[in-house]
Amino acid sequence: MKQRVAALLRNKFEREVVLEKPKDRSFGHFATPIAFSLAKELRKSPIAIAEEITASFDDSEIFSAVESVKGYINFRLSERFLDEYASWALEQDGAFGASNKNETILLEFVSANPTGPLHIGHARGAVYGDTLRRLGRQLGYTIQAEYYVNDAGNQIDLLGLSLQLEGQHSLLHQEVVWPEKYYRGEYLNDLAQEASRAFGNEIFTDVSRQKELALWAKERVMALIIADLDAVNIVFDSFVSESELYSDWDRVLAKMGTHVYENDGKLWIRSTEHSDEKDRVVVREDGRPTYLAGDIVYHNQKFEQGFDHYINIWGADHHGYIARVKAAVAFLGYDASKLEVLLSQMVSLLKDGEPFKMSKRAGNVILMRDVVEEIGADALRFIFASKKCDTALEFDVEALKREDSSNPIYYINYAHARIQTIVAKSHFTQDEILQSTFTGLHDDADALLFEALLLPEVIDDAFHSRQVQKLTDYLKSLASRLHKFYYDHRIIGTEDEKKLLKLFLVTALSLRTGLSLMGITAKDSM
Repeated sequence: MKQRVAALLRNKFEREVVLEKPKDRSFGHFATPIAFSLAKELRKSPIAIAEEITASFDDSEIFSAVESVKGYINFRLSERFLDEYASWALEQDGAFGASNKNETILLEFVSANPTGPLHIGHARGAVYGDTLRRLGRQLGYTIQAEYYVNDAGNQIDLLGLSLQLEGQHSLLHQEVVWPEKYYRGEYLNDLAQEASRAFGNEIFTDVSRQKELALWAKERVMALIIADLDAVNIVFDSFVSESELYSDWDRVLAKMGTHVYENDGKLWIRSTEHSDEKDRVVVREDGRPTYLAGDIVYHNQKFEQGFDHYINIWGADHHGYIARVKAAVAFLGYDASKLEVLLSQMVSLLKDGEPFKMSKRAGNVILMRDVVEEIGADALRFIFASKKCDTALEFDVEALKREDSSNPIYYINYAHARIQTIVAKSHFTQDEILQSTFTGLHDDADALLFEALLLPEVIDDAFHSRQVQKLTDYLKSLASRLHKFYYDHRIIGTEDEKKLLKLFLVTALSLRTGLSLMGITAKDSM
């Protein structure tokens, strides 16, 4: 809707026109400050320019009123335009808000180490990344969702050691000297029992088979991670294994040429040339590539695929990696501006105002599956997307079990279900409702219709600003307006019944489509 109005004004003025929503709805649906930007060019006051522009709109099928107010130009959309746009939106159904962007994006997110089930920190990045992917795909971007499996290095060896010790302790009932650092939790006991059935108990005491056990356990943990993701409706298009990348290190190292130098028996990249605080080691004294080297090979592989844009979603503790990875991308001969790194902050959970207890299944973290068991996948997805990703998130799980307006996902679903119930009570058929027109709408109906039709703008803004919480804010606001309208106005049995039910169907469409873009299926009854 906003795009259509903006396109009309762009053609009229032969320039981009800023459109705003007036805080006071009595001023209209949209407003533009274009007269202020033209004042210097035309050497006239904004008020005079606005009045001249307003007078040029003698007749328009889109606007019922165009008014000048203190230099601003206010537009009120015509009922005919709103009706035609609403009818078109209902025909689009789930494709409402869709467009066709000719751009490819490789989106990397989660990338948790395959050493244990996903915890809530991983869950936030997972929900954020998947919601961003859904928004982008709705806008027509070709987006490939990729999981980078960090399966190289000491953490996999430690997984094998931890599992051997767990088997010795829980299955062989031996005295075990636990190292200072090891993986713990109920999931390891489950893995030990499964390993015992697969290999026999001797695998827990044979040090030479520790690597074999570690690689087996890594695959089993990845299966747990994929199951956790599937439980909240998150699916990846591709997985890349870090351990398989290092065979390409020599070729990638050669590509960086003189941007790599030797000092103190190590190889360094000149990352300070790209705003890093110091140069970084890529090969240790003993010849082993560092973790950064794996990242460099991975990003070279990414850019060799020729996507238009690359987005990484990392935990906030990876902030220091951004400059060094971008430096490496530039040294490889690519445009580092095509790489965008978004950071996901930590999550704090409460239960009845007290810190949520750690999981015995994980030992020292809160597992994503525990939260899903408490509040359900829909509530988890909604709340984890409800705040700007680079800010800390805290919420009480008990609040998300309530069946009232304090629980946003319940409140939104109830709005959608309420619409289905009231439409079912009408004696008019769906076709009769859809054929009605929006003539003589009162102010509350006009306000609800206008907000319901704003979904495409919200999708576009949420994706391009990378702030998916704008979608959750919109859905909460739309649901609130629907509930208030329901309490304030009688619908069934009035002379406006058909057009008000059509208004409700448009509202349901935006609620349903918005929830689907968060991986949530709207409820038809509650």
